[in-house]
Amino acid sequence: MSIATTPAAPYYAVIFTSLRTEGENGYAAMSSRMVELAEQQPGYLGHESAREEVGITVSYWKSLEAIRDWKAHIEHLFAQQKGRDHWYSAYKVRICLVERDYDFLT
Repeated sequence: MSIATTPAAPYYAVIFTSLRTEGENGYAAMSSRMVELAEQQPGYLGHESAREEVGITVSYWKSLEAIRDWKAHIEHLFAQQKGRDHWYSAYKVRICLVERDYDFLT
């Protein structure tokens, strides 16, 4: 995993913060599939993810329309339902406009 390379602002960030339930129950395979699928979506710019006790995934998108289309993708809808039913005890989604960014990359 690396820091996502994003274009010059503005663009959007979707911050998905979650608490997992016990057990794997197919989570890793579905997570990998969602990354693979998101990367194919128009307007997808990249993502970053970390998990300890709290999981945080930030995905970057060109537009709100691209975010809406991803949220409504049929396989993503299925994964969302599985998440509510099996994988997460709680989660929160935040959608933000990135107005400025800067970096230190070597």
